[in-house]
Amino acid sequence: MHYFISVGEASGDIHAAELIKELRRVDATARFTYLGGDLMAEASGTAPLIHYRDMAFMGFCEVIRHIDKVLHNLRTAKRSLVESRPDALILVDYPSFNLKLAQEAVKIGVPVYYYISPKVWAWKEGRVKKIKRYVKRMLSILPFEVAYYRDRHGYEIDYVGNPTVKEVDERLKATTTEAAFRAKHGIMSDRPLLALVPGSRKGEIRNNLPVMAEVARRHPELHPVVAGAPAIDASIYRKYCEYTVVDNDTFELMAHARGALVTSGTATLEAALIGVPQVVCYRANGSRISYNIFKRILKIPYVSLPNLIAGKAVVAEQLVHLCTPDRVDGELSKVLPGGADYEAQQQGYELIRAKLTTADAATNAAAIIYGELTAKD
Repeated sequence: MHYFISVGEASGDIHAAELIKELRRVDATARFTYLGGDLMAEASGTAPLIHYRDMAFMGFCEVIRHIDKVLHNLRTAKRSLVESRPDALILVDYPSFNLKLAQEAVKIGVPVYYYISPKVWAWKEGRVKKIKRYVKRMLSILPFEVAYYRDRHGYEIDYVGNPTVKEVDERLKATTTEAAFRAKHGIMSDRPLLALVPGSRKGEIRNNLPVMAEVARRHPELHPVVAGAPAIDASIYRKYCEYTVVDNDTFELMAHARGALVTSGTATLEAALIGVPQVVCYRANGSRISYNIFKRILKIPYVSLPNLIAGKAVVAEQLVHLCTPDRVDGELSKVLPGGADYEAQQQGYELIRAKLTTADAATNAAAIIYGELTAKD
């Protein structure tokens, strides 16, 4: 079978690489055309049609600034799809691009599978109409999405498990000792570590790191360490704080930390599965007006994955103008070991694991896709 996979960012590259491995396991003839990254290249043995580094434009303004590149990528992907006529198109999140590709696939009779749903339950709910029109099967990694699609939109989807559970557990087994981690990054202090995870984009770092750094200064008993993101120069972090920056080692940093301040995103779920006490920070531009707009646009009671999965407030979410050093520090003090909310948060983490289950998402997704494709033969 020939599989065409479209991924637009680093997290998708991780999940799609595991899916490729499973497709190759169940399908000895599997070959791949894909938009993605280095992990998918390693798993498939082929180079990407387009690397996600040339696709990862987030937000309206950034997309407009790079509109020529975005349109070029879309034309390239559509042309390849039409010329190669794969047995299936597999999409991974990245909806603004991927739903356009799905429409093209349907035109030429290629079945579309979506692995990892766009966050339509949070914003741009209108995309569900396109999903129902173009996507043969939605393979979800978040259990609450099943009821959302079914009850709100009359569309049945499959929960296949959450790949982050397996990824975290495997990485925890392979994690080095804390002493080795400290030696690797030249951390001479013996104080417990405080992980500052300000996000992967410059705007996120600019908005969140100053607040995180101020909170860290209030905890002299902890040694703050900043999680450096790929392609972000260390000089960016030095604009906002004087702390050690560890590049591309966020997971191990959180695994060895006493506590963490984490910008909302996948890292919040990783922190929960690791078990590190955390506070979610999302400063944005910090205005009350932005917060009110934010609240009107979002259709959900929480923004962080741990809370959405648990169905209750497991981690404190300090958002926009509420994301101040005083508020964040107050919440962090509660969840650090010995704090008033430490045990409650740890119990919430256990609930999250139970709800996600131990199902292997990539294995289940590959079985569904390959099973459907071969059933028609």
